[in-house]
Amino acid sequence: MKKKLLTAIFVSSLCGSMQAQDAPHGYPYSPVPFTSVKVTDSFWGQRLKASREVTIPLAFSKCEESGRYENFVKAAHPSENYKVEGLPFDDTDVYKTIEGASYLLQTYPDKKLKSYIDSVLAIVAAAQEPDGYLYTSRTMNPKRPHDWSGSRRWEKVEDLSHEFYNLGHMVEGAIAHYQATGKRNFLDIAIRYADCVCREIGSGEGQLVRVPGHQIAEMALAKLYIVTGDQKYLDEAKFFLDQRGHTSRRDAYSQAHKPVVEQDEAVGHAVRATYMYAGMADVAALTGDTAYIHAIDRIWDNIVGKKYYITGGIGATANGEAFGANYELPNMSAYCETCAAIGNVYVNYRLFLLHGESKYYDVLERTLYNGLISGVSLDGGGFFYPNPLESRGQHQRQPWFGCACCPSNICRFIPSLPGYVYAVKDKDVYVNLFMSNEANLEVGKKSVVLEQQTRYPWDGDVAVSVKKNKVGAFAMKIRIPGWVRGQVVPSDLYRYSDGKRLGYSVKVNGQPVESELQDGYFTIERRWKKGDKVEVHFDMEPRVVKAHAKVEADRGRVAVERGPLVYCAEWPDNDFDIMSVLVNHRPQFETVEKPDMLCGLTEIKTGAQVLGYDAEGRLTASDVELTLIPYYAWAHRGAGNMMVWLPQEVSATSPSMPATLASESRVDASHKTTALSAINDRLVPVDENDRSMAYYHWWPKKNSTEWITYEFPKPSKVSSSTVYWFDDEPWGGCRVPQSWKLYYKDEQGGWTPVSAAGTYGTKKGMPNTVEFTPVQTTAMKLEVVLPKDNSAGVFEWEVE
Repeated sequence: MKKKLLTAIFVSSLCGSMQAQDAPHGYPYSPVPFTSVKVTDSFWGQRLKASREVTIPLAFSKCEESGRYENFVKAAHPSENYKVEGLPFDDTDVYKTIEGASYLLQTYPDKKLKSYIDSVLAIVAAAQEPDGYLYTSRTMNPKRPHDWSGSRRWEKVEDLSHEFYNLGHMVEGAIAHYQATGKRNFLDIAIRYADCVCREIGSGEGQLVRVPGHQIAEMALAKLYIVTGDQKYLDEAKFFLDQRGHTSRRDAYSQAHKPVVEQDEAVGHAVRATYMYAGMADVAALTGDTAYIHAIDRIWDNIVGKKYYITGGIGATANGEAFGANYELPNMSAYCETCAAIGNVYVNYRLFLLHGESKYYDVLERTLYNGLISGVSLDGGGFFYPNPLESRGQHQRQPWFGCACCPSNICRFIPSLPGYVYAVKDKDVYVNLFMSNEANLEVGKKSVVLEQQTRYPWDGDVAVSVKKNKVGAFAMKIRIPGWVRGQVVPSDLYRYSDGKRLGYSVKVNGQPVESELQDGYFTIERRWKKGDKVEVHFDMEPRVVKAHAKVEADRGRVAVERGPLVYCAEWPDNDFDIMSVLVNHRPQFETVEKPDMLCGLTEIKTGAQVLGYDAEGRLTASDVELTLIPYYAWAHRGAGNMMVWLPQEVSATSPSMPATLASESRVDASHKTTALSAINDRLVPVDENDRSMAYYHWWPKKNSTEWITYEFPKPSKVSSSTVYWFDDEPWGGCRVPQSWKLYYKDEQGGWTPVSAAGTYGTKKGMPNTVEFTPVQTTAMKLEVVLPKDNSAGVFEWEVE
């Protein structure tokens, strides 16, 4: 196989991998380029179409509207008058969107799009300094760069400057563009910046020893080595990995608390972590350094066994966008960043390419069908940054973010999806994902064309037909998913409550065949001819899942899934408070196909009860029919309640509380967000560290006076008020307020301060109660003075 083909195969998959035949220490299992797989699937075809027609055009327009292009123009003409705004990694949104668009160009040639990208690259090239350095947050105003950048190059690269992070995404985008167009205009820019970094960063005389604060340069430089054959890029990638834990920054947040080969637990910022693990796999494959592989294997065991959400998400806490402690998997406050889901796919894909075991694809599939695609709306125009497993209406997808890493990451991931379907090793063909497609594979340097037809994930029937075969004999290895084999995930973190395995069958040309599973694969080895057809059937039914007893957030709760899809209860499908539901211990399920609902889906219905309290405080229960939809489809019909983990024990329920004056009031605030409903939802934290419920905040406002008002349903006498303050120190931007006051609406319609009998407390997450002289009024106002350098937030505001 020629180097040119090797390069194409390596870079056409977003994850990046290489052919073992030409790279002796490369991945033993070879991916099939996404350009060789034409998806004809209704489920994934819709997603790919939305990416092509909506997501990527939207991202380009947002890059223009938000000033990201202008940053490059300013950098080409530096001035001390420029105020450097935004974030120092805003440049990468341009690079990532170009990367995604380049993938599109390979499957949907578009002269207009190609010309547009060239026009963008012209302003990018003009911003590059003579020695190759390209970082607009410094170059546009070298004397007053971005606050995170430091006064000199690389000064804060281990902290927040993101200079190496920008390099990584630039290289990835440039390689994709080079492959799509054959042009070097972007690749040469990236090579010049990479050369600049390689000259100035290293262990040689006159060089600085630095590692990336935010990883990705490691796997990007490995790709650049494959494309160019220049050893220095692989050496630099390995240098970055080997120096981690040995420089001045040694913290868990950036996975620098110890050398990478000694690590055995997933810690810190989840996206940074997955990018580093992916880079370790790439460098290990290229260098044969097994110490990296052993470390990744240990870390993978820790993630899948103790830190992995049932939706495939990772990253438990917003504090540091990070992994939590072992078994720390809260639901409403789950972070599960979309970028982390993409990073998790990268890692598991690489581990499959290293080991060839289906368990990595079991994890990849769960992430892909649930916690990853939930991050983008069905129409491709709305995005989640976090992907929680429970909501009280405070979460809605947004068309863009100030920190837009997730939308631009979706831009580059979705078009690359077809490259994850198949893999090849020698004369073994691996069928890893199930979606209708036609694929042209290279097996033993000869062509094999396969056609896959299925309605997966809605049913378990998959047909794989041989349309062309120049090889003769080869082995077709079909992954039997973990959910079929009775394994929720490859650990004891989750289990099916009934403990059973589902049935499956395989036929070749209508005749049943048998095979022992090897590493999770059903192998059919024969001399194939055109027209041969493999028919696979997986039994598919709703399953009840329970979490490990150490997962405190899921005790007394169950989840429901069917096939690869996790389901949730959402408010539009249920005319009762789903947060007060109690599912039966032996639920009976009914599936209902809804072809016209949310691009077509299958609902699950089951019996349940809704709990509440009557006026005298007695617990009541009413029988209801509970409707569930796939998790990825939630939040498309307005803001409201959603829940994945459903209470099955009374101790885990939240019965509807009797109405209060606050809960019946109309709430308004100086900073209007979808989280206003949290202020009077009658849910309060159990202690100062409890962040499991919804909250309202004024972020990003700081050092200002803000307010919340209650408009009562009728004039009422009030004499007491209690506030539970939200504070997400040390990583978050909210602290308890500097001060606060209460006002009531007087007869003239003005706001008059209450006559308080005590102090206005500011304990976080605890009741701060103020008694005051009773007043008859129609409204109350909570006035808050924010801290100088932080915002503030409220869990609950009670009035009596």
